[in-house]
Amino acid sequence: MPIQDSYRSSTNDVAHDFYVPVLAKAVRYDRAVGYFTSSSLAVVARGIEGLQANDGKIRLVVSPLLSPDDIEDIRRGYEYRAIIARAVAREIDPERLNAWVSEKLGMLGKLIAEGMLEIKIAVVADTNGLGIYHEKIGVVADDEGNMVAFTGSLNETRAAMEDNFESIEVFASWTPSDARRVRRIDENFTALWEGRTERLEVLTFPKEAEEHLRELAARGAKTTPDISFRGARERHREEANRYGWASTPEGVKLRDYQKEAITKWLQAGARGIFEMATGTGKTITALAALDQIGRQLRARNSSLTTVIVVPLLDLVEQWAQELNRFGVVPIKCRDSVATWRAQVNNAIAGLRPGRALTLIVTNKTFGSAAFQEVLSSSRDALLIIADEVHHLGAEHNRSRLPDNASWRLALSATPERWFDDEGTEALRDYFGETLISLGLKDAIKLGALTPYQYRPVPVPLTDEEAAYYTVLTSKIGALYGQVKGGKGKARDDAEARLGQLLNKRAKVLGHAEGKIAALREEIGKRRELPFQLVYCAEGVRPREDNPVGGERQVDQALDLLGNRLGLRVHSYTSLESKQERREILESFGSGHLEALVSMRCLDEGVDLPDARIAYMLASSSNPRQFIQRRGRILRRAPGKKEAEVIDFIAVPPQNQELFETERNLFRREMQRFIEFAKHSENYGEALSMLRSLREYYELMDV
Repeated sequence: MPIQDSYRSSTNDVAHDFYVPVLAKAVRYDRAVGYFTSSSLAVVARGIEGLQANDGKIRLVVSPLLSPDDIEDIRRGYEYRAIIARAVAREIDPERLNAWVSEKLGMLGKLIAEGMLEIKIAVVADTNGLGIYHEKIGVVADDEGNMVAFTGSLNETRAAMEDNFESIEVFASWTPSDARRVRRIDENFTALWEGRTERLEVLTFPKEAEEHLRELAARGAKTTPDISFRGARERHREEANRYGWASTPEGVKLRDYQKEAITKWLQAGARGIFEMATGTGKTITALAALDQIGRQLRARNSSLTTVIVVPLLDLVEQWAQELNRFGVVPIKCRDSVATWRAQVNNAIAGLRPGRALTLIVTNKTFGSAAFQEVLSSSRDALLIIADEVHHLGAEHNRSRLPDNASWRLALSATPERWFDDEGTEALRDYFGETLISLGLKDAIKLGALTPYQYRPVPVPLTDEEAAYYTVLTSKIGALYGQVKGGKGKARDDAEARLGQLLNKRAKVLGHAEGKIAALREEIGKRRELPFQLVYCAEGVRPREDNPVGGERQVDQALDLLGNRLGLRVHSYTSLESKQERREILESFGSGHLEALVSMRCLDEGVDLPDARIAYMLASSSNPRQFIQRRGRILRRAPGKKEAEVIDFIAVPPQNQELFETERNLFRREMQRFIEFAKHSENYGEALSMLRSLREYYELMDV
């Protein structure tokens, strides 16, 4: 196999093009990196399989991941080696890990148990363990003494191999101009392994951590005795990847409702809508459907181009990860056209009978002239899968849906567009009828979602807020009359002003000052519980005397949780980069972060099955938002038996002069409240908590 002198993400799949073939011939793999995760072994599993068959060995030198508490303990004078050992062991404590991470770490335990893998920890000397070892070198050797050495930006993580933009420089011992560099890198690693590198201290891998890995390996052997690097998961990936088709992995067990949805879709000519509650497995169902239609096409030696359209960048990554599980490496069409157009054009031009191509594209890129040109150039069978399809109902989006797509599948918990019957009807005309409608009640009954408790918390407005609310409500009442009786431009102007005032009034309720105090009281009841989410109002707190407004509720919540209550908390907003958000979610899933505070970024495109408690400080009047938020907290996870939703409901001033206007507003709040309460485990208790307000506003019929 020819080896290039460099590999770069823009032109190479580093794992597939370099790691897998090189490791398959190796008997020794030495690697020193700043960061290592066991999931990287899954990416290069076929190469590790060859290394294992050759009785090869792996030696890893990695840097520990210290938490803020670890760093603080070291600074206080605690013995840093013990703190580092604690940190490493904590990272792989079986009781703190979800099933996916446990499986990946079990791979490491299996290699250690077989004597194939040794790990050491490197820290910068004379820094009490706080200096970060960040070197990245590697050496691979075969049984004839040939060596390949490499260095570059690549960490030993799945994200680095599959998602990040990385590059490595490669040197071969049989190339005269490279031989000296190879020897130097090999000697540097040997010195590092033996603890002879100046300014570095190399520690043995903690015994407790090694025992954790062995335990995870044993658990994996008991629960899935046939799983190994030669197991079912790798076999299906190898078979599917050969020609680009999706294949459902053995670890995925479809529920009856998922099988029924797929059957109905095929019977309907592979067109239709899956209306499934958030958290019930829409993505898996869609990919299993892709597998089924692929089997039919492969039998006919036909080709297929699948275009998966998603509204958010985060969803691109989530779909890519799930496709990887199904043995497919998709092309991600996002960001600048230059990053994907040539690759897509080449892939389409090179598509042969019996092969498949999968693209993931954001709504924005999907509507671009460049991507539409790509769609029109394809002469192969086309399948469109639209996630959160309601977004495509807007006129500028639905007009871009290709007529030449033979097969179509739409996914959404709530496909109806809010106040847009025309857009909703256009989506049904294009994709077809709803084939499965799985609501929350049925999903909980079937065990697809977690049962939950619902606790409404009434929060009265302050005198200042009540006064501002009353002023806005009076103006809104007057404008309602103008809209109802107006015509032409006068009516349009009144509607525009009415919308602005309704938004301001909604912000008064959403940013009600008393919600932060109420939040403190509620969190105090659950201070020791992990996996908490706080949904905040958008923007800043409105003030009648200041058009700029006051504080952001998200900042107030962060200050409360982090500074005053001492929780390990982080914001999850548009201000964090994509990489930062990924790291935040990983930290939350591992339990390092106890809470996340967000506004809208957790509404769609984020998978947080471990989340157990949600505090709803504010929600828009669009029912889709609170339905998705509820579904986010109800996803199933190991050890998760019940979820809890705490809903803070701002109570407007009870002004008899404005009774009808307030009643109409509170009716919408009641509809949301009833929607949350009716499927909860404590329905009667939840209803009783707002009985007095329902009686005052004469809304007992809601």
